[in-house]
Amino acid sequence: MALVVICGQPCSGKSKAALCLTEALKEIESNPTVRIIDETSFHLDRNQSYADMPSEKNLRGVLRSEVDRSLSRDNIIIVDSLNSIKGYRYELWCLARAAGIRYCVLHCDVDDTHCRKWNEERRERGEASYNDKIFEDLVRRFERPDRRNRWDSPLFELWPFKDGIEKSSPAILDSVLYLTKTVDSKTRDVKVLQPTIATQTNRVPEANSLYEIDRATQEVMNAIVEAQSQAIGGPMNGITIGHGLPTVNISRAVGLPELRRLRRTFIKLTGQSSLSGRPPPSDAESAKRMFVDYLCRELETG
Repeated sequence: MALVVICGQPCSGKSKAALCLTEALKEIESNPTVRIIDETSFHLDRNQSYADMPSEKNLRGVLRSEVDRSLSRDNIIIVDSLNSIKGYRYELWCLARAAGIRYCVLHCDVDDTHCRKWNEERRERGEASYNDKIFEDLVRRFERPDRRNRWDSPLFELWPFKDGIEKSSPAILDSVLYLTKTVDSKTRDVKVLQPTIATQTNRVPEANSLYEIDRATQEVMNAIVEAQSQAIGGPMNGITIGHGLPTVNISRAVGLPELRRLRRTFIKLTGQSSLSGRPPPSDAESAKRMFVDYLCRELETG
C-alpha cells in the first residue's frame, strides 16, 4: 500500500514521529495495517550499529531486506531510522517502485545543536543515546532530503523543536492524507509508483521454467547426436524428437560444439524475451517444440 521513509539527524524525534503517524493512520476509517521497521525491532544497539562502516552497512542491509519482505499492497511500512544517505533512500524508493505502491519521505528537521542537547539529556536519563564521537560523525555525514529528487518526493517536513510532534502536526496530517487518499483517473496529487521491466521480478523466468528449458533442450540435442551417429555422418531427414513434436531435418552433419552453441543462444534468447513479452515455457513439451523450430530455422540458414 505504501512505504514511508522517516529521516533526520540523530535524536531529532524520528521515533516519536513514527509512533504519531502510526496512531493517526489507525484512527482513520479504513484503519490500514501499519508496521514500523527500526533498529530496536532487531535488538540492535545504535552505538554498535554505527561504530564503523561495515557495521553500518550491515544495519542498512538488515533493514532493507526486512522492508523488501514486508512491502505489499495491503499495509503501510514505516522505516524509522536515520536514512541519512541519499543513495540508501534511493534503494528504498526502488523497492517501493518494484512493489507498485505509494512512497513518501517524512523529514524531522532539527538543528544539530538541539539534537546534541537531546542526546545528552537521554544519556543523563539512562535512555538509549549515541556516544559523542558517533553522534558527531553521523551529523557530519547527514544528507538532507531534496524534494527535487524523485526518491525524496513527496517530502513532508516536520519541525519538532519549533512545533513539537503530535498526531495533529501538519506534516503528520498531510502524510496521512497522502497515504490513504483514494486514487482514480482524475487524481493528480497522489502518485502510485509503477514497476518497470527491471523491477518486475515476477516476470523473470522461474526456477521451474529454467529447469524445464534446460532439460528439454538437452534431450533434443541428445536425440540429434544419437540419430547422426547411427547415420554415420550422412544427411538426416525426419529426426523424431517425440510424439506430437515437429521433426528435425538436417542436410549436413552438425557437430556437438555447434549444437551446444545453438542451445546456449536459444536459452539466452528465451530469457531475454520473457522480460518484455510472454513468459518462457514452463513445460518440457513446449520447450522442445520451441527449440526444434529454432534449430530448423538456424540450420536451414547456417
